[in-house]
Amino acid sequence: MTTSPDPLVVAIHASPVRVVLVATGGGSQAISRLLEVGGASRTVLEAVVPYSAAAMDDWLRARPEHYCTPQTARAMAMAAFERARGLASDANAGELAGVGCTASLASDRPKRGAHRVHVAVQSARFTETWSVALSAAGRTRAEEERIAGELALRAVAEACGVACGDERVEALLQRDERLASRRTDAPRQWTELLLGERDCASGHVGREGEAATDSPRSAVRVVFPGAFNPRHVGHRQMAAVAARRTGQTVAHEISLLNVDKPPLDFTDLAERAAQFDSSEPLWITRAATFREKADIFGGATFVVGADTIERIAEPRYYGGSESARDAAVAHLAERGCRFLVFGRAVGERFESLSDLALPPALATLCEEVPASEFRADVSSTEIRRRVESPF
Repeated sequence: MTTSPDPLVVAIHASPVRVVLVATGGGSQAISRLLEVGGASRTVLEAVVPYSAAAMDDWLRARPEHYCTPQTARAMAMAAFERARGLASDANAGELAGVGCTASLASDRPKRGAHRVHVAVQSARFTETWSVALSAAGRTRAEEERIAGELALRAVAEACGVACGDERVEALLQRDERLASRRTDAPRQWTELLLGERDCASGHVGREGEAATDSPRSAVRVVFPGAFNPRHVGHRQMAAVAARRTGQTVAHEISLLNVDKPPLDFTDLAERAAQFDSSEPLWITRAATFREKADIFGGATFVVGADTIERIAEPRYYGGSESARDAAVAHLAERGCRFLVFGRAVGERFESLSDLALPPALATLCEEVPASEFRADVSSTEIRRRVESPF
């Protein structure tokens, strides 16, 4: 008996959008559903199932704090989008997308936490995430896998611009289960940042959905770079001390790119940017290294912690080459940049600039803020560990 192909998959294959799909823990049915209908080569650039923790770490280029969360699904989707750009480098970036699915489903051993599925889409224009927590009892693994696969396929449809509501997924859910979704549409300037068409943009978004116009970056004299995930009282105190010491307004900077991880997605960027008042200058850049930051903010003083300045001094961040490290420091000096260095708690002790053995050329660019002027034993990582739910 011949069965008709799924109309949704047929519509997906008729779209010009090409996709890299990555799934772990569940959702692999979406891959087979796409491939069993003719025309899959027009849609699927690659499908990957990094099932072990080591494989996931390799895909993300770092170990996530949790393997099954919306944040991890988004990171998977961003890595998939970047992979799509690499596989189809001649394609219009607007017709490429990454889809990530991470799931924790019924198994032959007890599970920690709710059975759940998180799926995300990353394109040049938006980030979207869907999440559902499943009742721990009453379904087989195959039934839960069907839900994960249907949700991943729904995400692929969204990526391809194919009209598809949540009805197909919701029809598989129990009465007390809810599908939650969140979409972040990027300002045009953030899209241009992601695609490498500009090196910086304002982090503030105006009423029309466009990035606001900040003061010219040439006017920026003090820059506080950071992940700000989240921004905490220590960050605010550092900015206040830096403003008082320099007599300048402190501009904050978040890099879209990271040396060791996929780029930040638009939802992550929007969440971090929302922590800053519109009166606080905020820049989003592509500058993952301080050498690149110096090219954008020539003549600026960078506000950093002792741990950051110590990393700048370590040759292992320059491929193990001291000469490459020295060249980077020389470039910072040539660009007229300096560092205002704050101490940081390291275990049971507080480490300040004066405790570090820095190369002389780097040390001459640094000014210490003593512990008597600033000390805050708080870290964003610890805050995330206390407040984040694995769902």
